[in-house]
Amino acid sequence: MKASKYCYECLQKLAYQAAGLATNDEPAKARAVGEGLKILGDDFSLDSVTIVVATKIHDAVKKITGNPDPYRQMKDKEIAVSRELSQALKLKHEDFASCLRFAALGNTIDFFRPIDGIEREMKGRVDFVIDDSERFEARLKHAGRVLYLADNAGEAFFDLPLLRWMRQRASVAYVAKASPVQDDVTLEDIRRTGLEAQLGEIITTGTATPGIDFSQASAEFKREFDSADLIFAKGMGYYESLSELPAEGRVFYCFKAKCQPVADSLGVPLKSYVAMLW
Repeated sequence: MKASKYCYECLQKLAYQAAGLATNDEPAKARAVGEGLKILGDDFSLDSVTIVVATKIHDAVKKITGNPDPYRQMKDKEIAVSRELSQALKLKHEDFASCLRFAALGNTIDFFRPIDGIEREMKGRVDFVIDDSERFEARLKHAGRVLYLADNAGEAFFDLPLLRWMRQRASVAYVAKASPVQDDVTLEDIRRTGLEAQLGEIITTGTATPGIDFSQASAEFKREFDSADLIFAKGMGYYESLSELPAEGRVFYCFKAKCQPVADSLGVPLKSYVAMLW
């Protein structure tokens, strides 16, 4: 998905947010913001993919502030809240439809919004405005290998029932980021959830990028991606990056459309849940 004019403001906000979370040192914060805004001015265009620009901003903030994981405290809070909510909203029936809605509910987490508002929203119902779940379930019956591309740190609690269900039918690898970027889940975050053993086989993208930038991905991940029968892609970052690839009916997107450009690209209302086979 290419950037829209509205993405500029969001990336601008990201530069301020990341620098503010990275350090309390005001001169360092100002330098980080300044470099982030320079990158945005130099690299942003309507032909750019936002995750590539966002990655450059994050890299600059980390380097200038000396903080390799600016979103650490935010992720810890997300993990604590998600642990509690996933237990309170425990599934009654672990069929595919129920597990998928539960997984999608976890994608309500949004690092641009206060956590208390997210908690209220997560107690609502999930209805997919685009719903290709039956097609995906049918494809899964004949799949040998599936990659489950995970999104935010707290979502692992909501992913687990669906991951278990899928593993009754195929070999599934849970995919995290190799190192920190935004609030995306890493191996370290998974250890902090206490779910490492339950999540089973875990691999990484080899990157510290929102979504996936294949120019930075590890050779192992690229081999896994190319050979997998199905890709379960959680979150807008993966939609923004993978939708640049030709549609092959192999990638299944599951996320909440939290921003207007993504919603517009799909022709759905803002805050819609999407389960789309691409």
